Amino acid sequence: MTEDSLALQAIRKKLIGKRLNYQEIFAVMDAIGHERLSPILTTYFAASGYSKGFSDEEMFYLTKAMIETGDKLHFKGIVADKHSIGGVPGTRTTLIVIPIVASAGFLIPKSSSRAITTPGGTGDDMEVLAPVTFTKDEIYRIVRQVNACIVWGGSVDIAPADDELIKVEEPLSFESFDKILVSIMAKKIAFGSNHIVIDLPYGKYVKVLKKTDAETLKKKFEYLARRFEVDLQVYVHDTNQPAGRGIGPLLETKEALKVLEQVPDRPLDLEEKGITLAGMLLDLCLKDSHKKLREQVKKEFGSGKRWATYILASGHALKKMREIIRVQGGDSDIISEDLKPGRFSYNVKAKESGEVKEINSKNITILAKILGAPKQKKSGMYLYKKSGETIKPGEIIFTLYSESQHNLEEAKDSLANFPILTTAETI
Repeated sequence: MTEDSLALQAIRKKLIGKRLNYQEIFAVMDAIGHERLSPILTTYFAASGYSKGFSDEEMFYLTKAMIETGDKLHFKGIVADKHSIGGVPGTRTTLIVIPIVASAGFLIPKSSSRAITTPGGTGDDMEVLAPVTFTKDEIYRIVRQVNACIVWGGSVDIAPADDELIKVEEPLSFESFDKILVSIMAKKIAFGSNHIVIDLPYGKYVKVLKKTDAETLKKKFEYLARRFEVDLQVYVHDTNQPAGRGIGPLLETKEALKVLEQVPDRPLDLEEKGITLAGMLLDLCLKDSHKKLREQVKKEFGSGKRWATYILASGHALKKMREIIRVQGGDSDIISEDLKPGRFSYNVKAKESGEVKEINSKNITILAKILGAPKQKKSGMYLYKKSGETIKPGEIIFTLYSESQHNLEEAKDSLANFPILTTAETI
């Protein structure tokens, strides 16, 4: 039986709920990754995983096969990475975490995706500041110079089957939990990462709805980490709203730069989350660092989080981010105020007073995409009010931005169908 015949047989097996062995899974990943399967057959395989799921052993096989059917990067020593499972718009912590960890002296080559279920992925956002498409040799050069990179993973042949699966998932804006897990771990390991923090939010309006599901996913991440012998920590937390206020590639990037610049009007929720994740990653890396460094950090800062706080507040993280932007071919002198959103805008004002009860992240995503994000990088929205904040009649609660008048009008017409926030009357 040829490799492609075995792949077709495996897809048929999975569609009726049977388990696959490594040879079968490798055949499917190889056929998908090298574009020997039609988009329809690739979609069938993606759908089979969504409906039937995979056993732990199958997930290990899938991850291993995704890695083995593509290229791999190799770095010496501790190689850090942070990744979010996504689903929460306006939470661009990666652009904060990477320069903090790189400033601490650790290697952190970041392979990022483009948007699948949100109005902007890290790859889309970083592209506002600098190119993100590089060859393998160029990535090595960038990392040698500045300890880090923030690049689009699809620009190199890393886990190519995953990129093809993303293409068929994107129109429906869905990923199965197992696919999220396999996709993240395959790309992290293929990129040479061995110390990884996973950001795993759950809540009413994000990918993972329940804490029990988040805990199950956490255990699966930990299982794969053991199988591949990498150090990994999963940060499970309840959230329903963006950590920042800007939605869409340019506005999210602007917010991250504000945090790095430490300007007075920076988004403090986003800063806190960025510091938390950076601190967790620094603690993870310190465990395998030289004793002298561990003792020095403990004496001066006490914890990874306090070390991260110092690196950010001192301006070292901003300096590092400027270095990353420069070596990736961007303008290292750019500041947050230089980033202007789409010229077509519309302010949505409060009709009555009250307190914001909740923010609907799913509807934010839908409206931001109608506005043109992520392809239109200057399109999106800015939230002036978030959960727990009070509103008064006539106050602007959020602003829509677009590069296209047509997209803006479509979004305005869609507001009634996709409400962004709900309020409770104040006493």
